Amino acid sequence: MRTKTLKKNKINVVTLGCSKNVYDSEVLMGQLRANNKEVAHEEEGNVVVINTCGFIANAKEESVNTILEYVQKKEAGDVDKVFVTGCLSERYKPDLQKEIPNVDEYFGTSDLPNLLKALGADYKHELLGERLTTTPKNYAYLKIAEGCDRPCSFCAIPLMRGKHKSKTIDELVEESNKLAVKGVKELILIAQDLTYYGLDLYKKRNLAELLRALVKVEGIEWIRLHYAFPTGFPMDVLEVMREEPKICNYIDIPLQHIADPILKSMRRGTTKAKTTKLLQDFRTAVPDMTIRTTLIVGYPGETEDDFQVLKDWVEQMRFERLGCFTYSHEENTHAFTLEDDVPEEIKQQRANEIMELQSQISWELNQEKIGKTYRCIIDRKEGNYFVGRTEFDSPDVDNEVLVDAAKHYVKIGDFTQIEITDASDFDLYGTPVAN
Repeated sequence: MRTKTLKKNKINVVTLGCSKNVYDSEVLMGQLRANNKEVAHEEEGNVVVINTCGFIANAKEESVNTILEYVQKKEAGDVDKVFVTGCLSERYKPDLQKEIPNVDEYFGTSDLPNLLKALGADYKHELLGERLTTTPKNYAYLKIAEGCDRPCSFCAIPLMRGKHKSKTIDELVEESNKLAVKGVKELILIAQDLTYYGLDLYKKRNLAELLRALVKVEGIEWIRLHYAFPTGFPMDVLEVMREEPKICNYIDIPLQHIADPILKSMRRGTTKAKTTKLLQDFRTAVPDMTIRTTLIVGYPGETEDDFQVLKDWVEQMRFERLGCFTYSHEENTHAFTLEDDVPEEIKQQRANEIMELQSQISWELNQEKIGKTYRCIIDRKEGNYFVGRTEFDSPDVDNEVLVDAAKHYVKIGDFTQIEITDASDFDLYGTPVAN
């Protein structure tokens, strides 16, 4: 059937899942652009590449639905070709080929050269750090490593991303320089586990040395740390954070649970006492640090007592930022051998309880910000507001600072001093003040 679209030979890259996928899509688009291909991100095109997520049940369902949606468009003649890549495709390729055969080809997470070949392009090794960024121009993700060596019982990421593999400091500095030239002012460092960085290349945890190299990149003003692992955390990172103004006083450290029986079953290699001490050490070393964490409720065998321990601990620790997920029973993980014995409605009820508690904590902490002035980066204009963030907030997941566009003008992509005039549980409102 002839295609109805006029967008001939335009490749539309659709990204699902986490920031690591965003990064991978940007690398793919950079390669395509270097091959003189017309490429767009989540716009119309007659060739579609879907970068999938296969992490938990909801993400897998969204990925499958998106594939089906574009296959229907192909059958209707609205697109010519559909290619699928990413984590879901890595993990379930034989099943997907059988269940959704009308996809032109499936590729895994490390199949970029083959995917490019299918799209009529060559993989260009010399394109170190060249990406077509899809984030607002002022920030970009910097993936410092791929894969994960951790044995967490619930996690399928090693199945999809393989073993931990760090990039060299020189590579990452070069990539950061290229981003800075394009106007990027904030680097968000991502990996499955930042704290493992360098063990494979330098035979030691080398995140602190990487940070000392990145702060020298001209034009970069904020560097933010995402996805640290609590076991074996390299404490010299806190020294760099305290000494270097460019390193945001912020860390994303997914802790998952705190009840000792659950931590043991999860194979997290830590205890409630050790984790609590680690966070106290964070607070001592960098007193105004914002800590973001994520938790899992409804893990196999989680009793009401285990949940109560978690809930009490959340109340005690008063995290600035927190997300909570219900446990997803994933094939081929260690926890899949356990009985998924917490009913779905109990899982959801527990997640709601944690988030209600966190909402109150967040509201109280935000009230303390009223009357204070913060240096904010302005990401975008949305509706009647300019939307910015403090150094204590990451894009998409954390608080935003809203400035009334009818009364004030601030430049998108720039840093501005903003006085906080009001606050809700997850948003701040403010007015710009003269620098």
